[in-house]
Amino acid sequence: MKYQFKHLLILGANSDIAEQVAYQAAKEKVSLTLCGRNLEKLKALQSDIEARYESKVYINQFDANKIEDHPAFYENLTEKPDAVLCAFGILGDQEKAQKDTSWQNIIQTNFTGAVSILNIIANDFEEKQYGFIAAISSVAGDRGRQSNYFYGSAKAALTTYLSGLRNRLYPHNVSVLTVKPGFVKTKMIDGLETPGLLTADPVKLAQAIIKGMNKRKNVIYFKPQWLLIMKIIKSIPENIFKKLKL
Repeated sequence: MKYQFKHLLILGANSDIAEQVAYQAAKEKVSLTLCGRNLEKLKALQSDIEARYESKVYINQFDANKIEDHPAFYENLTEKPDAVLCAFGILGDQEKAQKDTSWQNIIQTNFTGAVSILNIIANDFEEKQYGFIAAISSVAGDRGRQSNYFYGSAKAALTTYLSGLRNRLYPHNVSVLTVKPGFVKTKMIDGLETPGLLTADPVKLAQAIIKGMNKRKNVIYFKPQWLLIMKIIKSIPENIFKKLKL
């Protein structure tokens, strides 16, 4: 498959999903800028990718919560991207967030930080009249549930933001992909029991993300069963739904 983008910026490149996306892109000779908070891990990933593939890899430190640094971060990139994957996020502790102010970090990381950097990138791509934006949202944002509504509300906001961004950038030849995974075998859900048939492999998810970006898709539910599941959940009347323990 011929790829329509040449340089991919990955934000939150230390996540399991992002690492696999980096490998998939590098296989196709796409050059990379890998960004995250842990430079040592990024250096190790950079070395491994460059040893395996003929793909140039840059690394930069990036913190989603340091919004004031985002303009300078993007301006100072060694090579400007024509594609970006926003892969950072935290699940957080729902019960703890109900009792203190840790909910602020959940909202800031999953939504505000993403909006901050994606706005900068969107403006650049709009000016160039070309680009690919992808961001990892979640099926948790499709309806609020008592078990994770801080995380879910942040992802719901991100999904709505991406929808608006897609609408805005379509006339400018910039695509925006919303990725909605369910459970994925990553560090984020370590210790949680998840249904095998509904739990995705990071490698297969990474392949779907790269393919979806290249084909300029709008929304991906991964695994596809989640689309049906969430349609059913969203169809439950509120008077019944509020009594359920989900």
